[in-house]
Parts: sequence; C-alpha cells; structure tokens
Amino acid sequence: MDGTRLSESFLGFARPALLDEALTLLSGGEWTILAGGTDYFPSLRDRVSQKPGLDISNLRTLRGIREDETCWRIGALTTWSDVIKANLPPAFDTLKLAAREVGSVQIQNRGTVAGNLCNASPAADGAPPLMILDAEIVLRSLAGERHMPLASFIQGNRETARASDEIVTEIRVPKSSATGVSSFIKLGSRVYLVISIAMVAARLEISRDGKIADAAISVGACSAVATRLSGLENKLLGHPARPETFENIDVSDLADLSPIDDIRAPADYRMDAAVELTRRSLLQCLPEGLGR
Repeated sequence: MDGTRLSESFLGFARPALLDEALTLLSGGEWTILAGGTDYFPSLRDRVSQKPGLDISNLRTLRGIREDETCWRIGALTTWSDVIKANLPPAFDTLKLAAREVGSVQIQNRGTVAGNLCNASPAADGAPPLMILDAEIVLRSLAGERHMPLASFIQGNRETARASDEIVTEIRVPKSSATGVSSFIKLGSRVYLVISIAMVAARLEISRDGKIADAAISVGACSAVATRLSGLENKLLGHPARPETFENIDVSDLADLSPIDDIRAPADYRMDAAVELTRRSLLQCLPEGLGR
C-alpha cells in the first residue's frame, strides 16, 4: 500500500476519503456516523442497524491536536491515546486523567473524544473535563460551519444538537480557559473498565497572593447531562486556596444537579458521592503539600 486514501462504499456502508464527500453523502439521507465505533457496536447487541453506516475514520485531516493563537483544536478523530500522549498545559490534566479511565487501552486506542461527546451518554467521561475548559463544538455541513458551547451541544440522554447533515469536525478550547491546574475523579463499582456512578472535573487558577482567581467545576453521571456548578464556582472566588476552604461544601452547593436512579446507584447516593468527589477534586488542584 502507498498510503493513498481510498473511498469505499457498498450497500448500507460508505467510507469516504474526503470531508466534502462525507458531507455530500450526509446531505442525501440519514446515516449513522462511525468513528471508533466503540460505543455504537456494543449498543447494537444482536440487532441490525436500521441506518446505513458512514465510517469517517479515513478522514485523516480530522485527527490530531493543534494550537493556534486563540485556542487548542482537538480534531474529531483524535483518540483518547492521542490525548494521553499530547504535550498540553496543566489545565488539560483533567482530560488526560479522564482519557486513562475510558475503558481498556484497546478502547483508548480506537475510541475518539468527539465520538464520546456525540454518543451523549450521561456517563460520558469526556464531558465534564471539556466543560470546565469551556470547550466549543465545531460542526460542518454543505451549508457551512457553525460553533456552539459543549453545554448547548449535549441536550439530553443520547441527544445532541447535531443536525443529520452535519459532522463534528473539531473541539476547540479557548486559551483563556486553558489556564490553572485541573483534576478529574471518577467513582465506579471498581477501579477500571467501569461506567461512572459519579465523576467530577475541577480547574483552579490561583493568584500570587494564594487566593482562588478562577474556578471551574463540572459533575458527570449525576444528571442527564454533565453540569457546571456555577454557583459554587462563584462562591469560591477570592477565598484562600487552602483545604479548609473546601471543607464546608455540601449538598446545597450542588443544587444544579438532578441525580438519576439506575442500576448502578440510587440518586441520593450519587449526590453524596458528588459532594465528596467535588471536595477531593478541588484539593487535588492545590499546590503540592496543601491538598495533594
């Protein structure tokens, strides 16, 4: 093989080599978009897909993490392993930690960050870290390009704002949000290869006088959509960046959450877990010797 990109298609399946080709196919009917397929194929179980599959894994320009003057750009085909290996500022530690929690190494090698968001599971590991980085989703269709905040893109359990003729091409993180130190903690029934009961991503920027200059906190798997704790973020501003600042965080600070009941955990347990994980995540953002 000489590395030439090839388009493939047969009844019920297409693997375009160019983005415009993929967009043309999407404009002509309903397709299931496949990138890594690590969520999609297990969801089928013994059923047959009712839509043709559009495999975009050959669109190589959509893979990789790039930096420009205003933002970090995560291509739609960037895998979790790519994130782990990337040279990124400490604010992205939250995403790297989440990447290491996504299934097995084989899943991390195949699964994509954008696919995790498009699947829109309440327990999507990528959502809370990218929310505290104020991530923006970029969508393309033949009609053009549009951008939207991640919080607006994920609209519910398995529901997104992506139109049927659109492809997510990249995730953008503004440099103004890629500051400070971040953390990610996930609670499950075991340490590895597990769907979350609760998870928290936190990012703190600490001023020279040791006070909290900026705070971003997001909780996942405790509502239909990962949720920013804007009230708690504002409450922490100006307070000393010390462990005692976080000791009084309680359920009232997480009032924006609507915990769900399912086979993994009841709602009240999820709320209690989210409170504790929030405290621990913030502690991990403190300088060595204070919280860690």
